[in-house]
Amino acid sequence: MEEPYYSFNRYLREKFGEKVHRISIDAGFSCPNLDGTLSKKGCIYCDNKAFSNFAGRNVEISKQIETSISYLAKKSNVKKFILYFQSFTNTYADIETLKERYDIAKRFPEIVGIFISTRPDCIDEEKIKLISSYKEKYLVWLEYGLQTTNDDMLAMLNRRHTYEDFLSAIKITRKYDINTGVHVILGLAQAFSAAIDDVQKIAAFDIHGIKFHVLHVLKDTVLNKLYGSGKVKLLEEDQYVRMVCDFLEKIPKNIVVLRLVSSANPAHLIAPPWINKKNEIILKIKKEFEKRGTCQGYFFAKR
Repeated sequence: MEEPYYSFNRYLREKFGEKVHRISIDAGFSCPNLDGTLSKKGCIYCDNKAFSNFAGRNVEISKQIETSISYLAKKSNVKKFILYFQSFTNTYADIETLKERYDIAKRFPEIVGIFISTRPDCIDEEKIKLISSYKEKYLVWLEYGLQTTNDDMLAMLNRRHTYEDFLSAIKITRKYDINTGVHVILGLAQAFSAAIDDVQKIAAFDIHGIKFHVLHVLKDTVLNKLYGSGKVKLLEEDQYVRMVCDFLEKIPKNIVVLRLVSSANPAHLIAPPWINKKNEIILKIKKEFEKRGTCQGYFFAKR
């Protein structure tokens, strides 16, 4: 039975005819929201160590890749991999440094794709040209951390970029025909009693993929302090399931769902604990779609 949404796994099987696994690495980049360029505080919810095995550990990039390929090849019998530049801001450097680190993919014939996660205010045409040059050999994606289209909420999150920055980044990226993904946090409106029309705007974007984050609380973050003082209310599991379905029903069927639910290292996670029950949540999402008799793009197609 076909999934009620365009899963990342299905997309990769269509591209390569077999299972492909993504390897997340820390390529040693920083972030303008942490190094003092914009701020030293970072986003109020952020701690890279909570979602990346290698973040902040200063492990040489090739070693990260070798370790991951060896483990996943044995565990899942996977032969092809995507190199995912995940931790921090992966276009935040000069062109020479970016090329040196992206080129590490060339040392590993098993790597068939390069995915780069970054901020929309850390891109320019020169960097886009460099990233575009890898398309001849690799499946290339740029993933932008938008989180929300609401500028007031972006300011509250201490993102230190605007919605307009994102629109400018999308325009340049699509000029060079690079696959484009967007990261969105669900639960912001509920947490901060705000009205956000993200889905209506995102449905109109010229993008190829969407990645969902659950608003969650990590240790030693500003959000942790707000949550501890009772100023933030998080989504319950069933609320999140319904919200994901509501969102997907309103976006085009051809947008790849890069991730349905985020997770976090239990050692860093304060709440909600349910986010790490990935398989259970995905099953609930499928059952919710079945109950509704809908699927991704159901209401988008009826416009």
